[in-house]
Amino acid sequence: MGMSEPQDETLSQRGLRNESGRVLREVSEGRSFVLTNRGVAVGRIVPLDAPAPTLPIARSAKRVGGWAALKPQPSEDDRPMIQILDELREDRV
Repeated sequence: MGMSEPQDETLSQRGLRNESGRVLREVSEGRSFVLTNRGVAVGRIVPLDAPAPTLPIARSAKRVGGWAALKPQPSEDDRPMIQILDELREDRV
């Protein structure tokens, strides 16, 4: 295996609570931590000046259609809304 980035230390919610002073000191020195809750990674603590991770772009996004392309479809039974509501209310009386 070649040289790779050092792995971030895993830190539980309890560990963060109990060792917050040490964690903040190490973050200020450039170290990063992966936060876990019940063993599941939920976040990352990184120094403010850390470079943002880059995401590889597999393909560019293309916008096709969208809501503006949708047109209202006329109904075969084009009745006024008041008539439809009145018919629905007749069942309750």
